[in-house]
Amino acid sequence: MALTKNQRRLRIKSRIRKVVSGTEARPRLAVFRSNKEIYAQLVDDITGNTISAASSRDKDISAAKATKSEVAKLVGKALAEKALKAGIETVSFDRGGYLYHGRVKQLAEGAREAGLKF
Repeated sequence: MALTKNQRRLRIKSRIRKVVSGTEARPRLAVFRSNKEIYAQLVDDITGNTISAASSRDKDISAAKATKSEVAKLVGKALAEKALKAGIETVSFDRGGYLYHGRVKQLAEGAREAGLKF
């Protein structure tokens, strides 16, 4: 029987998570994308703590009237600014089982433009 889209994504996500993990010095940039919103967070997998997070539901980002791709880029920039304030320059990118395309790609490019390296 064929897998649903979500089952397929979760299978891909587990394959990615076998390889990608975050430390305090190089946290994992985890992305979650829903139909309306996009969320990103920096995670230290050793302690299990979220270092910082940004989403399209943040007040300054949700106030911007833009397309979903433009909003994703703003989320990436906001997260990168928070990370740089926390002293983090390099991250491991975890696309969460989504294709590196569209909003996920825009988020990554926004974070790179703001100064994160991955």
